[in-house]
Amino acid sequence: MNVFITRVIPESGLRLLEEAGLKIKQWTQQRNMTRDELIAECSWADALLSAGQRLDQEFLEASAHLKVIALHSVGYDNVDIETATRLKIPVGNTPGVLSGATADTAFLLMMAAARNAFYMNRKITNGEWGFFEPTANLGKELNGCTLGVFGLGKIGTEMAKRCAGAFGMKIIYHNRSRNEEAENLLDAELVSFEELLAQSDVLTVHTALTPETEGKFDYAAFKQMKPGSIFINTARGSIHNEADLIGALESKTIWGAGLDVTNPEPMHPDNRLLFMPNVAVLPHIGSATEGTRNAMARLAAENIIAVSKGEKPPFLVNPEVYKEN
Repeated sequence: MNVFITRVIPESGLRLLEEAGLKIKQWTQQRNMTRDELIAECSWADALLSAGQRLDQEFLEASAHLKVIALHSVGYDNVDIETATRLKIPVGNTPGVLSGATADTAFLLMMAAARNAFYMNRKITNGEWGFFEPTANLGKELNGCTLGVFGLGKIGTEMAKRCAGAFGMKIIYHNRSRNEEAENLLDAELVSFEELLAQSDVLTVHTALTPETEGKFDYAAFKQMKPGSIFINTARGSIHNEADLIGALESKTIWGAGLDVTNPEPMHPDNRLLFMPNVAVLPHIGSATEGTRNAMARLAAENIIAVSKGEKPPFLVNPEVYKEN
């Protein structure tokens, strides 16, 4: 099999593919490929290992010969899964391995927002570390606060474990279905979306981007949150409405925010969120540790290698492709 890879990925994944006897070609330019470029490159390929590329209906229909698409991510909202399934192209992702790293990033953003950390660091670099004022630059204490988790899956559970362990935070959550394991582990309480908004001191988002979650956190939602609350999103930028978030922060409807995801990405350097004291923004680095990215590369490679052997990808997003008509 021939494998085309849309980014330079960690060596651990490449090594697995090479050891399996697969031929590899990587896109090495530091820019997104156009759809036409991607179609042209995939005309040679039997398998696509995709990182950061939008795979829409037009691309998929032009590349219907692909035997498998392996994503270098757990999220698959950038793939038209319905079209891939119709064309019988299995799509694999990389679940599980990035939960801890992403939870660490959410925890970091919570701490940074609570203590104005990014803003205060900029004051130092701008030469503004001056006169000490006991009433200036005051942050939020987190001990004993309530953490609300929107999407208490693997990543949300890891974030909740960190918050409960470090600060004794009470855990509430809103899911489509009950997470009894997390309830037993963390004494977490399932609540309605409205209760989640009203009760959370910190509200952290760990859900997939779907038609139901897109734009879920708009001004109407922020208005139901506590004036002293902090909003954290390390999932997908489209889950919150950015203009409404800016409005909620500027009107002091909520107190602060921490974002690892924005809409669009990259964020424009003049975005007002970057200059607010109690806002912390990172450039979508939730899974960016050596161990996690290597593990993701290995899982993506394993999805491709399985198909090369006539097997199902072990981490399959659309199992319907294997159902008999």
